[in-house]
Amino acid sequence: MDSKKHMVFTGGIAKISRKVGGKFSIYNGYAFGRNLELIPDKKIVQTWRASDWEEGRESKEVFGIESTKTGCKLTFVQTNVPAEHFSSIKQGWIDFYWLTMKKMLIIVKN
Repeated sequence: MDSKKHMVFTGGIAKISRKVGGKFSIYNGYAFGRNLELIPDKKIVQTWRASDWEEGRESKEVFGIESTKTGCKLTFVQTNVPAEHFSSIKQGWIDFYWLTMKKMLIIVKN
């Protein structure tokens, strides 16, 4: 929930509110939404939509963070993605978040 860290992580411009009801915009305005629920170090719930989606369409995403003996476990669920965008959104999460995150964690670990 930090605009500057998100920009370093993804390479795209990000503006992210840290408040419930606050808005966010990431990847130079490609994706945006608002915060529905924020529980520090536990849970983030947001609306999320891409700029190329039909007006009025939005998905919901939930990030769950759970402490473990060796660090933490992150779970992610996104619902209501329009069928015609599902494949590209799924691949986008893999390419631009999960693989990037994995590379960063390997660098930090070493």
